[in-house]
Amino acid sequence: MVDAISSRLSGRIALVTGGASGFGEGIVRRFVQEGASVAVVDRQLGKAQALAQELGSSAHAFHADVASRESVDALRTALYEKYPRLDILVNNAGIGHVPTPLEDVDPAKFEEIFAVNARSVFLTARAFVPDMKRLRSGVILNVASTGGVRPRPRLAWYNASKGWMISATRAMAIELAEFRIRVNAINPVAGDTPLLATFMGQDTPEARAKMLGSIPLGRLSLPSDMGAAAAYLCSDDASMITGVALEVDGGRCI
Repeated sequence: MVDAISSRLSGRIALVTGGASGFGEGIVRRFVQEGASVAVVDRQLGKAQALAQELGSSAHAFHADVASRESVDALRTALYEKYPRLDILVNNAGIGHVPTPLEDVDPAKFEEIFAVNARSVFLTARAFVPDMKRLRSGVILNVASTGGVRPRPRLAWYNASKGWMISATRAMAIELAEFRIRVNAINPVAGDTPLLATFMGQDTPEARAKMLGSIPLGRLSLPSDMGAAAAYLCSDDASMITGVALEVDGGRCI
C-alpha cells in the first residue's frame, strides 16, 4: 500500500501502459496516492502483478503488447470486464535505441521504435476514444520526450518518434476538444530508469556526468517527477489545459 497524498483523482479510473517500471511505475504510484483506480498495463505481466499486489485494491495488472492491434483490442475487453469505464489513458510505453549514426540503425529496430512509440498511440485511441466521446469526458496523456523538442545526436529515430507523439498530442487535442476530452503530453529529460543505459550507450560515471552536464538543475529526472506532472495534468486542476507538451526536464530545453 502507499500513503495518500490527496484525493485529486478520487473515483477516476486510469490506465497506464508500460506501467510496471520506470516513469510508468512512478505515474501508477502517484495516481494511486491521489485516489485513482489504476490498470497497470505491461508486456511483463509478472512485474505488473507484483506492483499491483504491492499497491493493493486500487491497482490491477493487465498484460498487453501496445504495438499489436489484437493485443490492444483484448486489453479493452479485459479492462471493461474489470472497470465500468476509462477516465484517464496514459500512453507511457516506449523504447529507444543505443546511440547510433542515423543511417546505421537496423531497419527492424526502426520499425519497432515506431510501432511502440507511435502506432500504440493510434491503437489505444482507436480502442478507448469512442467510449470517451460517448461519455463526453476523458483525459489522455502521452509520455513524449525532450528528444522530440531538442534532439540529441545519434538518437535520430527515437527523437523523431517522440516528435511525432508531440504533434499527435496537439492534433488529438484540437479534434477531441468538442467532446470535452483533454489531451496533453509530458516531455521528460533523461531519467534514472532502465532505459538510461540504452540512451547513453553504457551506464558509466563518465556517461552520467556528461548527461548531467546538459541538465541545468543538475540531476536526472525521477519516476516521481513524472508522476507529479501526470497527476496534475490529468486532474481537474488542469481542466483548462489541453494540447500542451509540458517539459519536465530540469531546464534542458531552455
